[in-house]
Amino acid sequence: MKKSMNGLIVLIVILVLGYFFIYRPISNIKAKANVVMASAGEMKSIFKKNDIELLKTRLDDFSNKYQDLEKASKAIYWASFIPYVSDLKNGLTAGNYLIKAAKETVTTIEPYADLIGFKKGEKSFSEKSAEDRLQTAVLTLDKMVQKIDPIASDLDQAGKSIAKIDPNRYPKKLGKLIVRDQISNIQDQFEGMTELFVNAKPLIKKLPEILGSREEKTYLILYQNDKERRATGGFLTFYAIFKIRNGKMTIFRSDDIYSLDATISNHPTAPTEILTYHKGVSKFYLRDSNLSPDFVESIKLFESLYSKSGAKVPYDGLITMDSKILVDMLTIFGDVNVSGINFSAKLDSRCNCPEAIYTLFDLVDRPVGYVKENRKGILGDLMYRLFYNAIGFSPSKYWGTLMQAMFKNLDEKHILVYFKDSETQKSLEQLNFAGRIRDFKGDYLHINNVNFAGAKSNMFVSESIDSKTNGSEREVTINFKNPYPASDCNLERGGLCLNAPLRNWIRFYVPQGSKLISLKGSTKKVRTYDELGKTVFEGFLEIIPKGQGTVIVTYTLPSNIDTNNYSLMVQKQSGVEEQKLKVSKNNKTLFDGVLRTDKIIK
Repeated sequence: MKKSMNGLIVLIVILVLGYFFIYRPISNIKAKANVVMASAGEMKSIFKKNDIELLKTRLDDFSNKYQDLEKASKAIYWASFIPYVSDLKNGLTAGNYLIKAAKETVTTIEPYADLIGFKKGEKSFSEKSAEDRLQTAVLTLDKMVQKIDPIASDLDQAGKSIAKIDPNRYPKKLGKLIVRDQISNIQDQFEGMTELFVNAKPLIKKLPEILGSREEKTYLILYQNDKERRATGGFLTFYAIFKIRNGKMTIFRSDDIYSLDATISNHPTAPTEILTYHKGVSKFYLRDSNLSPDFVESIKLFESLYSKSGAKVPYDGLITMDSKILVDMLTIFGDVNVSGINFSAKLDSRCNCPEAIYTLFDLVDRPVGYVKENRKGILGDLMYRLFYNAIGFSPSKYWGTLMQAMFKNLDEKHILVYFKDSETQKSLEQLNFAGRIRDFKGDYLHINNVNFAGAKSNMFVSESIDSKTNGSEREVTINFKNPYPASDCNLERGGLCLNAPLRNWIRFYVPQGSKLISLKGSTKKVRTYDELGKTVFEGFLEIIPKGQGTVIVTYTLPSNIDTNNYSLMVQKQSGVEEQKLKVSKNNKTLFDGVLRTDKIIK
């Protein structure tokens, strides 16, 4: 009887303690967490309104609710020896640092909110001239970037706390709720975000200087025609030299690349690649200098010729962009009229391409019986007009959309950037904005296509890549298809030659030490060599209008590639909008989709 009574007392004590120290705190935590989640949903919708004052107020409210959750959670921190409680503590600590970073960011940008698209004092800014706006923005950046270090520190501390959580101690699912993969995804995304911020920090700090806050900067802009693809994205069509000082921008010169080539009195003999694959070209020209898929290496070739030019201008940075930038800006800002010619992003049935692209080709490439004034220089005038249209609008209307579009184009390598300043260049390379061929510990693939004298046929040709790995043997197939009829390429009749046979020099960059078994589909002798830390398999083929072609390369991977814990980096060629990609390992599909950016597949 006594033992039963003692047992009952112990049970009651356990229940009481369990209620006060476990059940009640957990119920309280759950209630507070629901409040925080609802507030987080409100924050997301408020951010879209671009109202800095409302955002600041609601962020303070969210922070107070979060502190209530953290205070409630401390009631069970005594049980931190239990991994799940420890994970809760680490997760809440990370959240605290993120809120701190958010508050610091809002406080930093609040005085300059109207400059970056938030509503506050926007009227006074909108009344300024375009040049005054840009100058104000540059001077503002100089003040804002000084606050970047404490924000970076908070993000770093948050990342360290999140990294302490072990996803493997959680089940894959709780009912229909995916648990383990969700935690892993959050960790991966956060690691990627913090790595991006760390890599971008030197570049962000340099932005005011890049925009001429201390001294005048000079930039060489090269337009790459991606419809006539070359190794770094496209045929070099026109160039422009921009000068900028405290946000005041001027075009020093804008002209056809042929005119720049004409300022070199003695062109050297063309490299072997041009003599082998190009048509009727025996000399080395600036317009053909982007031969390497590595942007920096191509710049070295460009510089070797540019240094001989009587029109050379020393520059601080070199930027290339292709037609997608032009189309994106026209899509955002609407039609633009330059020299009495209208440029639009609307689809043109004559080429199944944006109207502006056809208009440019019609202006530049169609033969006529008179001298065309400002032939390819009109591209410089068009880009300049678009830029000033951008800063002429209210920031809250278009600037956010424009910045998102430009970041996306940097990520997809439609914009490539090179700086003479080594620190800035290093940051660009870490962000993968510099067009470098990348190092990777696992398997690697980069397919580089060069259109030598094949008109603008890349506009009509689609490509699909099929990558198969079985053990250490690899088979990579690329299919080309051109379903469109040929253009009228009779120059005497004044035809606009856009779709003609594609003369395609193709290179497969694979892990160094790979051994070629076969390369089928090449109409010229296949070459194998090492370059840029990779082994290269090289060939050539033609794809006629309403025709197709296939290249299949089979090879064995070197022994240092782990085929059991397999991972593959597929590095997209600059200037390519999209390619279909399928990746399989031992007959199991790992990826089947569209390649728009460099992709790591595990």
